[in-house]
Amino acid sequence: MTQAQITITQPTSGITKTGALPLSLKWSTAALIVIAIIALGMRLVDMDAFGDGNTYYTAAVANMLESPSNFFYAVADAGGVTVDKPPVALWIQAAFAAVLGVSGFSVTLPSVIAGTLSVVLLYHLVQKGFGRVAGLIAAFVLAITPISVAVDRTNNLDSILIFFLMLATWAFVRAVEIGKWRHLLLGAILVGVAFNVKMLQAYLILPALYAVYFFAANVTWRRKVVQLSVATGVLLAVSLSWAVAVDLTPADQRPFIGGSEDNSVIDLAFGYNGVDRLLGSDDSRGANSAGGAPSLPDRDAVPQAQLAQPLQALDDAGSPPTGGPGGSDEIGEAGVARLFETALANELAWLLPFGLLSIGLLAFRSRIELPLTQPHQAAMLWGGWLVTGVVFFSVSSFFHAYYLATLAPALAALTGIGVVVLWEFIREYRSVGIPLALGILVTTLAFQIYVVSLYEVEMLTFVVPVVLAGMVLGTGLALALWRNQVHRVALLSAGAFVVALLAIPSLWGLETALESSGNLALPAAYPGDTNTDVVGPGGSSQETTQALDTLVDYISASGSSTSYDLVVDSSMIGAQIILGTNLDVLYLGGFNGEDQIYTAEALESMVEEGEISFVLSSGGQPEISSWLVESCTEVDEIILDLRGAGAGGPLSGQMPSQGGPPMPPAGDGPPPAGPRAPGLGEMPTLYDCGIQ
Repeated sequence: MTQAQITITQPTSGITKTGALPLSLKWSTAALIVIAIIALGMRLVDMDAFGDGNTYYTAAVANMLESPSNFFYAVADAGGVTVDKPPVALWIQAAFAAVLGVSGFSVTLPSVIAGTLSVVLLYHLVQKGFGRVAGLIAAFVLAITPISVAVDRTNNLDSILIFFLMLATWAFVRAVEIGKWRHLLLGAILVGVAFNVKMLQAYLILPALYAVYFFAANVTWRRKVVQLSVATGVLLAVSLSWAVAVDLTPADQRPFIGGSEDNSVIDLAFGYNGVDRLLGSDDSRGANSAGGAPSLPDRDAVPQAQLAQPLQALDDAGSPPTGGPGGSDEIGEAGVARLFETALANELAWLLPFGLLSIGLLAFRSRIELPLTQPHQAAMLWGGWLVTGVVFFSVSSFFHAYYLATLAPALAALTGIGVVVLWEFIREYRSVGIPLALGILVTTLAFQIYVVSLYEVEMLTFVVPVVLAGMVLGTGLALALWRNQVHRVALLSAGAFVVALLAIPSLWGLETALESSGNLALPAAYPGDTNTDVVGPGGSSQETTQALDTLVDYISASGSSTSYDLVVDSSMIGAQIILGTNLDVLYLGGFNGEDQIYTAEALESMVEEGEISFVLSSGGQPEISSWLVESCTEVDEIILDLRGAGAGGPLSGQMPSQGGPPMPPAGDGPPPAGPRAPGLGEMPTLYDCGIQ
C-alpha cells in the first residue's frame, strides 16, 4: 500500500472503533443500510405514480410474453416490428412481468432494484481505496441525485444499463488489483451485455476503463496490450451477438428492426442509436433496400414481416429537432455551458463543479507514478467517466435529458472521494487547505442557489438557513484547525460542510421522488414552477378506458376474424390500446410512425389474405393514407380525441343499446383536432378495409 493510500484511509480508522451497534454491525454497515433504505424509499414512494410506465416498453413486455419469438426479438407490437433498442433490459422486465403480471409496477421494479443495488455497489468501489466515509458519501449522493431518482422510478432502460456498467467497473478495478485475465474478460463481457441494453451509450465509459487498466495494472506493457486486445475481441463478440443472430435471420422470418433504415440491428446500433445521437441525421431515413409485401402469420408463429419498398419518410426522429423531446426545449443548445443551463441544470449539475474540482485535487494530490496510485487511478477512472460523458452530452445533437443519469455514479464517486481528500489536504496544509475548502464550499453553494433560482421555487426560503448554518460551522472548522486542534469541533464542522454541500441536491431529489405528474416516457428531475404541461403516456384514465372499450366493442361487433385486430400508425396510440384491451395490434411505423415497414400494396395484400381489416391512421405516410381513403371505409362512429389524455388520448363513440354498430356521438360533429403528438396526425381515423 502506498503512502497516499495510508493517508487517505487514516481518518476513518478511529471512527470504526467507537461504540458497538446492535447485531454487531459496524457503524459503516449500519450507515450503508440506512442509505440503501433511503434510496429504495425514494424510488418506491407513491407507487401509484408508476401508472403503466413508459407504455412503449410496457406494451412490448406484454407482447413479448405471448411467444418465445416475440420474447427473443423484443417485439413492440403483435409481431411486426421490434422496439428500437436491444432486448436485455426488456428480457429482465418480462421475467418480472411473467411472475407479477404486466403492470407499471412489475416493469418498473427492475429499475428500482437496479438503482438501489448501484448505490450499494458504488460504496464498495469507493471505500476500497478511500475509506468508508468516502464510500458512504458517494452512495448517499447517488441515492439522492435527482435524475437518478427520476429514472429509477420508470421502466426506461437506463437504470439497468447503469447497473451493468457498475458491475463492469468493479471487474476492471479488480483486474487492476490482481492483473489477471478473468476479471478483465468479465468486465468486457459485462460492457457487452450493457451494449445489449442501450447500444453505444454503454461505450461511453470504455475510455476510462481501458485507461485505468493500461496505466494502473502492475503487469508488463506488452502483456497489457495483449490482454486489452483480447478483451476487446470478447467485448465486440458479446456486444454484437444478438445483432448478428437477428441480422442473419431472413427478413421474412422475423419482425422489422424498429428504428433502423435497412431492417438491420447493426444499422440501428451505429446509426439511430449511434452516430445520429452525436451528429444528427443525414435525412436518408426510409431508404430501405429490400422489397416485398409483408406476410404475417398467426400470432404464436414466427413473425413474417418483410421490408416494404422505399417510401419518402417523415421528419427524421434522429435529426436534432428545434423543440420538444430531445430538442432545444428539453436539452438546451449544444455548448460548454449546456449542462449548467435551465434545460438541464436541475438534473445533475448540483455537484458537478465540486466533482470536476475533485479531479484536480486527485491529480495533484501526489507525484504521478506508474503504475498509478489510488488517487490517480480514481482521477482516471471516475474523472474519465465523468469528463467523457460531459463532453459528449455538451456537443451531442440529439439525446434525452434522462440520459444524464449515466454520469451520476462517476459524479457521486468524485464527490465522496473529493470530501475525504480535501479533509486530508486541510490537515496537511492548513494555511492553504482551509481557504481552499471554504472557497470550494462557497462556490458550490453559490452555484446551487443560482440553479434553484432558475426554477422559481419557494424552496429557496428554507435552503438558505441550512446553507448559512453550514458555512458558520465551516468557519468553526477553520478556527479549530488554525489553532492545531483536531477535535470534536473540527469533526462537527466537517460534518456540517458535507451537510451544506448536499442539502440542496438532497431536497431536490426528494421533491423529484414526490413529484407524481412527470412524464414517464421522458423522466426528469423536479422542474420547479417553470415547468410547462407535457404530454406523457402514463396510466389510463377512466375516460380513456371507456373509449377503448368502445373501440373493442365496435371491432367485436363487426364479426371480423382477421389474424390481427387493428393496425395503427405507431406506438404513440398503439401501446395504450395494447395495454388497455386484448386486441392484437400492429404498428405501421414503429415507435413514432416513421419506420418504413409496409407499403400500400403490402397492406392491400394483407387485407385480401384476411390478416387485417381495421386500420387506425392519422395520415402520416402519404401513400398508405391515399390507399386507405380510396380502398377502405371511414368509420365515423369512432373518433380519437388527442385532447383528452395526451398521446394515448381517448377514443370517443357510443354503442347502441341493442346490438349493431356504434352510433355517432352526440353533438354537431367530431371535436376539433388536438395538438399534434409525435408520430401522429391531427386526428386519427378508423378505417374498415374489409368493407368493399
